[in-house]
Amino acid sequence: MEVLELARWQFGITTVYHFLMVPLTIGLSLLVAGMQTAWVRTGNERYYKMTKFWGKLLLINFAMGVVTGIVQEFQFGMAWSAYSRFVGDVFGAPLAMEGIVAFFVESTFLGLWIFGWDKLPKKVHLACAWAFSLATMASAYFILAANSWMQHPVGIEMHEGRPRLTSIWAVLTNNTTLAAFPHTIAGAFAVSAAFLVGIAAWHLHRKSEEERVWRSSLKLGTWVGVVAFSALAISGDLQGKLMFEQQPMKMAAAEALCHTEQPASFSIFAIGDVTRPDCENVKSITVPALLSFLAHNDFTSEVKGIQDLVPMYQEKYGEFYPVDERLGELSGQPIDYVPALPVTYWGFRLMIGFGGISAGLGVLMLWLTRKNRTPTGWWFPALGLAGIATPFLANSAGWIFTEMGRQPFVVVPNPTGIDGVWMFTAQAVSNSTPGEILTSLIALTTVYSVLAVVEIYLIRKYVRGGIPGVLPQKTDDGALAFAY
Repeated sequence: MEVLELARWQFGITTVYHFLMVPLTIGLSLLVAGMQTAWVRTGNERYYKMTKFWGKLLLINFAMGVVTGIVQEFQFGMAWSAYSRFVGDVFGAPLAMEGIVAFFVESTFLGLWIFGWDKLPKKVHLACAWAFSLATMASAYFILAANSWMQHPVGIEMHEGRPRLTSIWAVLTNNTTLAAFPHTIAGAFAVSAAFLVGIAAWHLHRKSEEERVWRSSLKLGTWVGVVAFSALAISGDLQGKLMFEQQPMKMAAAEALCHTEQPASFSIFAIGDVTRPDCENVKSITVPALLSFLAHNDFTSEVKGIQDLVPMYQEKYGEFYPVDERLGELSGQPIDYVPALPVTYWGFRLMIGFGGISAGLGVLMLWLTRKNRTPTGWWFPALGLAGIATPFLANSAGWIFTEMGRQPFVVVPNPTGIDGVWMFTAQAVSNSTPGEILTSLIALTTVYSVLAVVEIYLIRKYVRGGIPGVLPQKTDDGALAFAY
């Protein structure tokens, strides 16, 4: 196998794994801060117990997220050093902000929150929870700003063949970032909402102690999930319109739209071989003119297909890779500007499909538990627990579509900005041997597999332990020993 292929597998595996923890941490941190706020304001013991239980699961997930996240930045130098040199002058600022401003604040106040239960005044301790939660969101924003620059380069000038930052404000206010951030945060709330619903439904079915805690958790999760899905639909529509403008090939690939259409239909489901960019023998179930609306907000506009976009890309960015031994077998070969159609087409539909299923399950659970009802059938907890996976799958499918849909570019050309700012993925890898990358791939995958077992064990342990497993000891008279 070539270095490029191995490096892409390595980064894909570790990144998708890491991003399983990220949305749960973001969403759950804000929900836990809200639970603690309700307790401080009302003094209701139910909210205290909710804070302690869900806070414990948050800490486990956060710890695993930190361990797996550190590897991501090391990979830039290990497997993608040419890419690091190309974007280093730009990425230095947002990544430094993420590390110093966001992560430093995040870890500091999380530590104060963990160890300050019996040492800090109630409101100061609550402020630590909110500081940690908001810093988590800030961290996500800076990372998304860096990722969005790869999708839509802004705020730079070219100097000796490399982009040099001229405006950090332009990078932080990139319209791609402003669209991606609310979509990502809404996805994080969808993940955490399903997490609450599934675990609470399981405890309600078992008739565990503290029924009021589980019922409140389930209701919170269902309402948050429904609102999150609504926000996902709105922000996703905005992202889609930007992609049609900034990365037309990605969106054509998402629809397997091989030929230009006016008006263009939205493909719900395709039957046939979508791997071919000519779409021969492919039949689709479509909604007429919907794709035109998603692209340009009207039902009559033209949407260019793959067959017409390829010559445009060849004219602007070249037909052949440079002759360079570092490109391996791609040196001097024709550039394939069409992303992997099965990945983009089905990834886009899996993202939407699993998101819709998650929202539907949330509404169903809300209906099933109305007026303090609890269904007695085995299917009730099974439905809730299975529902935990759906937003995770939607998030993963969405990110795989986003990253693989921009191939063959690692830094995508900006059609509305500065000419000459792009980088092919084949040019971005380190000057390493296949054996070196394969060794690190096997090692990291093995370590991550072990970490997955550890996290699942710990989550399962504390979920099964319920409220008693996370509360302080009771006093001699049987009263709950509150931290204050």
